Amino acid sequence: MEVTIPFVLERIAREHPHVVAQMYKDDNESFRSIAYAEFATQVEEVAAGLYSLGLRPGGHAGLISENRREWFLFDLGVLSLRAADVPRGCDATDDEIVFILDTADVEICAVEHQHQLDRTKQLFSRLPKLKTIIVLDPAFADGGKRDGVEVVPFRDVLERGRNLLNGEPTVIRDIVAQGSTDDIATIIFTSGTTGEPKGVMLSHGAFLNQVKHVPDLIHVGPGDIWLCVLPVWHSFERIMQYVALGSASALAYSKPVGKIMLEDFQKVRPTWMASVPRIWEAVRAGIYRNIKSQSAVTRAIFFFFVAVGGAYAHARNLVRGYLPRFRRRIRLLDALLGIVPLILLFPFKKLGDLLVFRKIQARLGGRFVAGISGGGALPAAVDRFFSAAGILLLEGYGLTETAPVLGVRAQDHPVPGTVGPIFPEMEIKVVGEDGSSLPPGVQGLVFARGPQVMKGYYKRPDLTAEVIDSDGWFDTGDLGVLTHDNELKITGRAKDTIVLLGGENVEPNPIEEKLRESEFIAQAILLGQDQKFLGALLVPEFDILEEWAASEKVEWGDDRAKLVTTAEVKAKYDGIVRSLISAQNGFKPFERVAKVGLLSVTFELGKELSAKQEVKRHVVHDLYSHEIDAIFA
Repeated sequence: MEVTIPFVLERIAREHPHVVAQMYKDDNESFRSIAYAEFATQVEEVAAGLYSLGLRPGGHAGLISENRREWFLFDLGVLSLRAADVPRGCDATDDEIVFILDTADVEICAVEHQHQLDRTKQLFSRLPKLKTIIVLDPAFADGGKRDGVEVVPFRDVLERGRNLLNGEPTVIRDIVAQGSTDDIATIIFTSGTTGEPKGVMLSHGAFLNQVKHVPDLIHVGPGDIWLCVLPVWHSFERIMQYVALGSASALAYSKPVGKIMLEDFQKVRPTWMASVPRIWEAVRAGIYRNIKSQSAVTRAIFFFFVAVGGAYAHARNLVRGYLPRFRRRIRLLDALLGIVPLILLFPFKKLGDLLVFRKIQARLGGRFVAGISGGGALPAAVDRFFSAAGILLLEGYGLTETAPVLGVRAQDHPVPGTVGPIFPEMEIKVVGEDGSSLPPGVQGLVFARGPQVMKGYYKRPDLTAEVIDSDGWFDTGDLGVLTHDNELKITGRAKDTIVLLGGENVEPNPIEEKLRESEFIAQAILLGQDQKFLGALLVPEFDILEEWAASEKVEWGDDRAKLVTTAEVKAKYDGIVRSLISAQNGFKPFERVAKVGLLSVTFELGKELSAKQEVKRHVVHDLYSHEIDAIFA
């Protein structure tokens, strides 16, 4: 295995010089491409340009940008100098940017575009260590001094690099050759949901362990195309960039916006996409909204074949031995139970593919192999739908502190209800309250150990010691269950567990997932800590709700605040919640939701939603404390 990521780039460029590395949009929104040989040359020029600007081995370079092709060039340029980048998204607050750049001793920082430069300029007086700002947008050309900080267009960085390499052609290769697996590649600061952000130090080896073992789990190689939609400063999209590099596949840059993303599916015809559960939920919801507008016959055909596809997928899983073994199962018995329905359903499944599912697959470009879902729990209903449609979703699991992927369903053996087998060379144990390891099928706290675990929190050995013990075990803070085949199921966050006044422990994720199965509910936040009963704060799916309100002749005058307070709407949502969170669906009496509150606004990225589109619970509790108090009044 190569010892650093730039070594991987050198090998791929040598072995696959003409294979496409990146696909990106020009000014006309058409995709252009660049091959690995040229890509590697540009990375070397970026590294040389940064070297001319003063970046040296062991240094730190800030990187405030969303996903774009220049991000990867800058990242690999920094790593080629044996330096580390300190990334952050453009949605970061001013205080976060100041804290992160100052704490990480950043002297050189790249920003995405003019707008981000203008924002950062306001902070120069609070960033005395900052000497140079690089603007990644190729259209930016206005360099020069700004309040003592040198502003450099990205094109000038490349030109500086070319000039340096003309005189010292081996300067970057000599530095790369000295690289070590233990070199720090990046310091990713957590979002700071429970205090100041913590800088997670990840080594080249942490990332390369995943690049090395990806072929054990998925089949990706030259000619494959990844559609990139996630914020790349998060470790999930970050590792997908390195997986693409290590497999000589291409990265095509898009955005997590439904209309743009679906258009790009048609333009690029990708084979893979890594995304968060919320985006897969949105794709499913969009399909259902479209079907609802069709004729009664079309709707009936659609739902019939979704049911057939789901039953067929379950029978196939029985026959192939794909069901999770939280307890011992008799493999032969499973196969016998599944073989007859599999045979009977096969012609209906093929008819469903022809009449229904082929159209869905065509919307994904027609060449789609599989999607990888990570950054949060994949709702069971979403998982079932894509399985029924014959679209493979491979759920994964990990944390920033583990670089990040600890497990992912194997392409050849995808076990539903789990996040797959543990990555090779990594160890997982599930422990009880007394610290003892628990057997398969028993829920406990998940601990991880191995080469992917972070080096620690930057400048915070005290916080590092709180999560990594003397034997190297990292406390993930997640609750989980192992199967008898060493696959993992994540059941929730230990800190999210709600404890009712009666002492009952409630995991919110399964209940919130079930509530979001309703087409009327966009978001659900379970509440009830130290209360007598559970409540829920709901964000309606307003397109669906408003259509229903019109059909029921509810008077609300286009005022959503009035709409959610009408007796008809309250009764509708009470009924939905009662039917979903019920004994028939496997919920215990103390898990029933007694009261709900409806919000008249949708959650926004950077406010209630994180960059991974996960709900920031503490923000919701602060913003909507009045509505929450009313639930328990």
